Amino acid sequence: MKQIIIVLATLMLLSTSSKAQNVTQEDYTRAISFLYDNYNNKTVFNLQTKVNWFKDSSGIWFVDYGKNNKTYKTVNFKNYKVVDLFNHEKLAIALNKLGDDTVKSIDLPISNIEILKDGNLDLSFKGKTYTLDLKTYDLQLKEDKHQQRNSEFESKSPDGRWIAYSENYNLFVKSTETNNSYQLSFDGKKDYEYATYYGWGDVMEGENAERPKHFSVNWSKDSKWIAANIVDFRNAEKMYLLDHSIDTLYKSKLLSYYRGSPGDTAMIQVKPVFFNIETKNQVHTNLPTGTHINAVSVRWINDSGNLLSNYSERGYQKEFLTLVDLNNKTETALIEESSKTNIDNFWFKNLEKNQKIIFLSERSGWRQLYMVDVATQVTKPITLGNYYINSVVHVDEDTEEIYFLASGKDSNSNPYHQKLYKTSFKGDLTLLTPENTHHIVDFSEDGKYFTDNYSTVNIPTKTVLRDSKNGKILAELTHANIDDVISKGWQSPEVLDVIAKDGKTTIYGAIWKPTNFDAGKSYPIIDATYTGPHTQQFPKSFDRSFSNQSLAEFGFIVVSVDGLGTSGRSKEFHDYSYKNMENNLEDHVLAIKHLAEKYSWINIDKVGIFGHSAGGYDTGRGMLGFPDFYKVGVASSADHDFRMEKAWWPEMYQGWPVDDTYEKVSNITNAKNLKGKLLLVHGGIDENVNPSATFKLAEALVNADKAFDLLILPSQRHGYQGKAQNYFIKKRWNYFIEHLLETTPIWDIIWE
Repeated sequence: MKQIIIVLATLMLLSTSSKAQNVTQEDYTRAISFLYDNYNNKTVFNLQTKVNWFKDSSGIWFVDYGKNNKTYKTVNFKNYKVVDLFNHEKLAIALNKLGDDTVKSIDLPISNIEILKDGNLDLSFKGKTYTLDLKTYDLQLKEDKHQQRNSEFESKSPDGRWIAYSENYNLFVKSTETNNSYQLSFDGKKDYEYATYYGWGDVMEGENAERPKHFSVNWSKDSKWIAANIVDFRNAEKMYLLDHSIDTLYKSKLLSYYRGSPGDTAMIQVKPVFFNIETKNQVHTNLPTGTHINAVSVRWINDSGNLLSNYSERGYQKEFLTLVDLNNKTETALIEESSKTNIDNFWFKNLEKNQKIIFLSERSGWRQLYMVDVATQVTKPITLGNYYINSVVHVDEDTEEIYFLASGKDSNSNPYHQKLYKTSFKGDLTLLTPENTHHIVDFSEDGKYFTDNYSTVNIPTKTVLRDSKNGKILAELTHANIDDVISKGWQSPEVLDVIAKDGKTTIYGAIWKPTNFDAGKSYPIIDATYTGPHTQQFPKSFDRSFSNQSLAEFGFIVVSVDGLGTSGRSKEFHDYSYKNMENNLEDHVLAIKHLAEKYSWINIDKVGIFGHSAGGYDTGRGMLGFPDFYKVGVASSADHDFRMEKAWWPEMYQGWPVDDTYEKVSNITNAKNLKGKLLLVHGGIDENVNPSATFKLAEALVNADKAFDLLILPSQRHGYQGKAQNYFIKKRWNYFIEHLLETTPIWDIIWE
């Protein structure tokens, strides 16, 4: 009898477990409700508030969202009180008199609001600008004073005396006083063109189609000099696409675009050139001719004929900033950065009044702030420490103060959470945002105030106005409202930390659970991956709290991890991925195993992975490099072989010249390792990450006799949109439901 009872109990348990794995329309409905367009300011409100500064520096305006309301509010800097910007009912009535009587006071469709000297407002409605009288609520259509705009193929000098233009691929200037034209360059021709630029999105129809026309010059501040580029396409190779999605065509349309791959020598060449407007002569320099991924950038300074030039050598291991004097044809080196790996996100700012240049460098092992004296070329550090400066957000040359956002300075804070600091030119440091959260700030034009959206993935957002002198909160603007999702069982993601593969460094991530989570059940776990070394995945702020919730709703645990090799921490931390991107997932595997040891409700035998772009590469790498760990993967728009990618990204992180590490890290050359279920997805006309590598991986999998699935979205580029986006989301959900939950998905769902 005891044995019979045990058998029956086991069968009941198995039956219950099986039923628990079934998916229903209700699961899809919950998942759909957690897609961004369905929750942002619809079920959760004010996750991050955009504040608009009035041009006269008198105050701000913003929108406060609620469950049944959208309120335009303002703060005047005289009293710092938060009040309604106008009477919403009266404005709705006024707007309805202009059109079809559909405007509601709780959802006014207006933008571009500006306060006038008399206290009235300008606003945009249905593409037109109106002046609103706040006493009578009359709306007056405003004439467009900018109807006669300059042609995009012309550029007027700052003093208005000259107009630059191109003709027959050469650069000309025309006097606005005499209407006389002067030819500045003479050797331009098709594909060797003056005053143009390389357009990232210049997709051409057919092999020999014309490239879209562009015009670009850079006038000096005193209008006495003009800079331009010669863009040389003569030896540049193209990438190709076939557009199968045009309903009226029964043959595919060939698309082409110029884009170099790693190691290519046949790339677009870009050469800076300079002309003296008075003499109409070209002034030659020793500045290098670069490719379209490392062209020289130019910034004029106040001294006539003087400019700053910034460029990197190919491979991104050397960066230069030089002072060029066109009057005496001299070039002075101001900054020379070098690295055995790479120099990523070099930044500088010229301080004209002080004759100084500030810049961010990782030469100490941490991204810190430095200053170079233009006259003496002496460089001194402004900040020192084991923390990472993310950005400089404001500089006051008069008070000699620099405001910057940095993470990792406070040992009691998560190293991904940034705070705002102020430093003098001498390095005296002041913390302006003491809350132990992540701060997203925006400064007023005059630097007297800043707004601060501060939160964590677990702490809802508060948006405030602060005094830049001391960080004092002057007004509380909005706060995130999540009552609706809380009532439905939603909980914010759990932050995880674990020691990385180096045995010493703490890495961070987050895990999402379904709203109907039951600790007595066992859940598959899915790695939402993107290990691109230029960014981070850790959800620093509260608006990221919902990013993986929709997938979790089907009965998955979703995890997102930043392992060694990603950005925003020490140079040593970042360099783990250099020439080594095949190993970026080791820390993910380690973190997931750690979670499975910690929590009984994680099923370590059912691990999935998905990612887009560089995350798509990760997914392929996970399935091929860790085939016994990752069982199901969805790789979308992936760069499966860096040799087939756009040049700059792999050359920055996998190195240049191209060596055997490119072969080693390729998903294509590792196709034979596949064991699990893999879905490859790509947009058919993706000019960012060309679909060729996905097709090449598919061919390699066929040749290796490996079962896999392939989805091409013919009309889509790198980011999927409209019906194709929803189709892909559903396809990805169902792929994990079928192969990781091992149950039958629903295709014909109700999508609301």
